[in-house]
Amino acid sequence: MKNLLLCLILSIAVISCKDKQALQAEISNINTDIKIERFDLLFANAMPEELPKLKKAYPFMFSEKYKDSFWIAKKADTLQIQLFNAVENEFKNFNETELEIESLFNHLKYYFPEFNPPRIITATSDVDYRNRVIITDTIAILALDTYLGSEHEFYANIPKYLSENLKKEQIVVDMAEAYAKKYTYQSQHRTLLDEMIYFGKQLYFKDVVIPFKTDAERMGYSETQLNWAIANESVIWQYFVEYELLFSTDTKLLGRFINPAPFSKFYLEGIDAESPGRLGQYIGWQIVRAYMAQNELSLQDMLMTSPEDIFNNSKFKPRK
Repeated sequence: MKNLLLCLILSIAVISCKDKQALQAEISNINTDIKIERFDLLFANAMPEELPKLKKAYPFMFSEKYKDSFWIAKKADTLQIQLFNAVENEFKNFNETELEIESLFNHLKYYFPEFNPPRIITATSDVDYRNRVIITDTIAILALDTYLGSEHEFYANIPKYLSENLKKEQIVVDMAEAYAKKYTYQSQHRTLLDEMIYFGKQLYFKDVVIPFKTDAERMGYSETQLNWAIANESVIWQYFVEYELLFSTDTKLLGRFINPAPFSKFYLEGIDAESPGRLGQYIGWQIVRAYMAQNELSLQDMLMTSPEDIFNNSKFKPRK
């Protein structure tokens, strides 16, 4: 009987693997072709007399409230020159990132047929790390000075829990997150569970559109942080349940378990210091994964499903 059950499990696993391979082959055949427009290099290398032509080609990159003299002075600023040089040195080769963006767009086109790839434009942003990626229906702007590597000197005054993801490997993850926010609908954000499911939807979206990235990369965790979350799923869940936090509307819970932070705040000795931040997002992700494993519906439909329906029909059980 055990051998029969084992054979059945292996057969299901093999079929599932073949289905995933067939799906990825179909998606790759979409074959999106993009061109990275290196505005950062064009601006850094433009002569003063070439500025009007550059402004005409990229009007959305120049605020009308500044005269040409402002932009010329900015180009000559010592700190700006250091910034341009650091970006040029780190991004001499954009091939791997370009391939990842094309794969992201292939997946977006497959799941959202109305999606049209935007122009991809690179820029610098005076290290505005809170706005690393900006997307619209027609353009996507990547601030390359926020992806120079987590230990870069420009990030010395940025908290470690934020700077650790300021590296080129996270560019496509941040793009996927920007699109996840664009496509994810949730009308209510009253309870902690609402917030958990909202971010869980976005993380599941990243599961689907950037399957070539690891769970740690999609979550923005180190492998050590991810392993801690996995090992302590049942502890986290038990805490949420015992302290009746899931349906609480206390806004302080967002800072404790949802928003970026160096650690999550259980206020329990021996746990807080070891835990990563955003564990509410992580548990929400596992709930959405459980829901999708239990229910046959499209990604689009899931993104429109209410938090209550997802939670009630997920049959979520934390790993022990």
